[in-house]
Amino acid sequence: MIKAFFLIFEPMVTWDRIAQARRSLAAVFITYLMPMVLITVSVEGWGLYHWGKWQTQFQKLKDFPANTVITYEAIQTLLLVGMVLVSALVLLRIAQTFGGRCSYLQTFKLIAYGFSPLFLVRLLDAGPSVPPAATWALGVLLTIWILYQGVPRVLLPDPAHAFGMYLSSIIVVTLTSGLVRVMTALYLLGYVDFHNSWLTHKFPGLFQ
Repeated sequence: MIKAFFLIFEPMVTWDRIAQARRSLAAVFITYLMPMVLITVSVEGWGLYHWGKWQTQFQKLKDFPANTVITYEAIQTLLLVGMVLVSALVLLRIAQTFGGRCSYLQTFKLIAYGFSPLFLVRLLDAGPSVPPAATWALGVLLTIWILYQGVPRVLLPDPAHAFGMYLSSIIVVTLTSGLVRVMTALYLLGYVDFHNSWLTHKFPGLFQ
């Protein structure tokens, strides 16, 4: 979590340290990505359980029982982890079209650390009246900001392709994180009713 602040306020130095650390994919996943995700969903889940969420279309504060919060945050954990893994894979494929020789480890490190501001800002989602779109927009803007320094240091692209890779990374993180945010926000704001869904009929009590 502290590294997220360093990436925002000292991106060049922090990215240099990340690139030189030579940590394995498993190490980054276990010691950095998963703790960030678990802290994010835990804080948001705590807020949903204790304060609920303001649903504008119904003009009411919706309460979320404990089992619903646990189910929702478990699903969101899978979505956030999948977001990072898929984003890294897509970026790797794009890098290969530029003639780059980077590995999945490099794109994974860039995306995992690059999404740090997004996870950090999403702690504000614990607030009952904080719009999900607001935290996503601020988090993505900060992610775009730090990726500018991260792409050349972690992916090591040819100078002629560096800016193209940076633009590609912006598109990837915006689309993948936006898709995840839309899916979760629709439920939180009451636009999707899982109580009457096929999933709930197959697994009674899932979203009760």
